[in-house]
Amino acid sequence: MTLASDQKEGEEGLSDTSRRMLALRDTVFAEWERSVRGAVEQAAELRHPVLIDTLPVFYDNIAESLSKGHVRTHGADRTTVAAEHGGERARVTSYDHVALIDEYQLLRRAILEVLPREGVALGAADVVIIDASIDAAIKQAVHAFTLVHNGLRERLAAALTHDLRGPLQAAATALDLIVRMEDVSRIHDVAARASKSVHRMGGMIGELLDSMAFHGGQRVPLDLSNFDIRELAGEVQREAGPAGAGVELLGTSVHGWWDRKALRRALENMLSNARKYGAPDRPVRIKVDEVHERLLLTVHNEGEPIPPGEQEDIFQMYRRAEAAARGEKQGWGIGLPYVRTVAESHGGSVGVDSSRERGTTFVIDIPVDCRPFRSAPTLA
Repeated sequence: MTLASDQKEGEEGLSDTSRRMLALRDTVFAEWERSVRGAVEQAAELRHPVLIDTLPVFYDNIAESLSKGHVRTHGADRTTVAAEHGGERARVTSYDHVALIDEYQLLRRAILEVLPREGVALGAADVVIIDASIDAAIKQAVHAFTLVHNGLRERLAAALTHDLRGPLQAAATALDLIVRMEDVSRIHDVAARASKSVHRMGGMIGELLDSMAFHGGQRVPLDLSNFDIRELAGEVQREAGPAGAGVELLGTSVHGWWDRKALRRALENMLSNARKYGAPDRPVRIKVDEVHERLLLTVHNEGEPIPPGEQEDIFQMYRRAEAAARGEKQGWGIGLPYVRTVAESHGGSVGVDSSRERGTTFVIDIPVDCRPFRSAPTLA
């Protein structure tokens, strides 16, 4: 099984080296965990799911990139998985940037020691890819780590005045017309338009209030309960329309402690985003995985990729990918920041993997039992 960030379902098309690397994932991380707990002071007392974080996904990305001709050139290629790891280290641990770099270098050493020891012959090209993967991940992770510690802040006023102006003006215009009208049938039509605009504003304000926690540096208050996330995903799939309306559900049951309402809304936002911007003739896939006491909840769609330079922007309040902002799809960029807020409040993160060849996959990566991490701060 591969946990790569492109939601790849199997090992088809992967080389023997890639397959054997995937099979040795737990062996490599057992070696890595022993070394990192001994060498990195800040890692010594971390709980296992926090320590392991997004690294298994990154590891599987490296394994994919070792297959000759694979569209992924290295483990951090066109994905935010390393950046999310750096962000989590800044929010959830007492790491400094030196500790962050050290653990990536220890992962490199574990890979290069365990694989040959287990009979996996790494060629010079394989070592180059592994080195490039680790180096790129360090750069991305440290950058995200620094951004978090600098305390990113988004300005609300500009977005409020810009995005609420349209529906507010439409509602005001409709009400002005109603005051002057005497034709009851026309009044009904105009009132319906005014009502639609008001409800649209209400939805925007509701999302805004939920996301104020992100902007203000607060957490989403969590009401944790034990449930099966696949069952919840099935409910979201069924509510998407008849027979899922082109939404497939993969994976197995994973029971854990999370906020059911918050994760439902986060998944709905991810699904809505995938259906809005994905290829209309291709299904959207929801997938549930568990690895090292962490939940991987992914949503995948085919279609136009998100450019690497915009992959972080889509998680920032009121920012949308340029292609989306130029299009006719309505929205003001709160959905994905809310998803990030939910993931981070659960002690985890949300990342994206996007390319024309692999499609676009969003992944919520959080501990299976979030009770010890419910006080984790968010990115703000």
